[in-house]
Amino acid sequence: MTAVDTRPRTEASTPGGRARALHRGLFGNGRRPGFLTYGLLFAFFLASAYPLWWSVIIGSRSNEALGQTWPPLFPGGNFWTNVGEVFDTIPFWLALGNSVLISGIITVSVVGFSTLAGYSFAKLRFRGRNGLMVAVVATMAIPTQLGIIPLFMLMRTLGWTGEIGAVVIPTLVTAFGVFFMRQYLVDVIPDELIESARMDGASMISTFWHVALPAARPAMAILGLFTFMTAWTDFLWPLLVLDAGNPTLQTALSQLQSARYVDYSIVLAGAVIATLPLLVLFVVAGRQLISGIMQGAVKG
Repeated sequence: MTAVDTRPRTEASTPGGRARALHRGLFGNGRRPGFLTYGLLFAFFLASAYPLWWSVIIGSRSNEALGQTWPPLFPGGNFWTNVGEVFDTIPFWLALGNSVLISGIITVSVVGFSTLAGYSFAKLRFRGRNGLMVAVVATMAIPTQLGIIPLFMLMRTLGWTGEIGAVVIPTLVTAFGVFFMRQYLVDVIPDELIESARMDGASMISTFWHVALPAARPAMAILGLFTFMTAWTDFLWPLLVLDAGNPTLQTALSQLQSARYVDYSIVLAGAVIATLPLLVLFVVAGRQLISGIMQGAVKG
């Protein structure tokens, strides 16, 4: 007689069960990510952090470190010496103040105007709304470089070349910011909530302030963070329109490179200290940003 296996069969004892167990181990079970997810995130983190780490390594050594057969893996002891060379070569504190001022004004302006325009396009009914929205989105297809020459001629005609306003005014509002806020607000705010506020006697501004603005805060935080980062790292337009004696931090770093000889240890030391404010901003605002996004998702 043939023996019958009466032991309870587990999921892992069947081919289909083993496949499902392997899938959960790699990709997770829907509640917790699996090994492959963590591996991919760690690989992306290393690829993203390596350029900054390489800048720290070279910025803390001498220029001869680039010519070594085996590149160094750890920082050296010359970082503060190289930073002192940066301070002696460029007007660092003036450039830092200009960058903070320009980035702050642009961020506040873009977030404010984009939220107002996005709410108007998302929830208000007026003639030509869809056509205007299409025109706003179409401007994003135009390369920025095509508008630099006529924009520079306009700034020269107005007498604004060399002034901070020449950098700030052309970027007080962006098409991407309007589109981003419109796409967020079109679904997150029910039309019935706006109609209820208007029936209770709230004005248009009051409805926006008490209904739309609280719902838009998660998207405003994201837009503000990326707008500040874009304004902080902008190089081409400030280089063209500002004087060498009144630079932003990014354009001032270009003064570290001469035509004959470039000391990359000093250049990368300057790049590291120019990146530190962005890292501090992400560390300070990261937790509040994520909590705001999660709060908005729960309320939605």
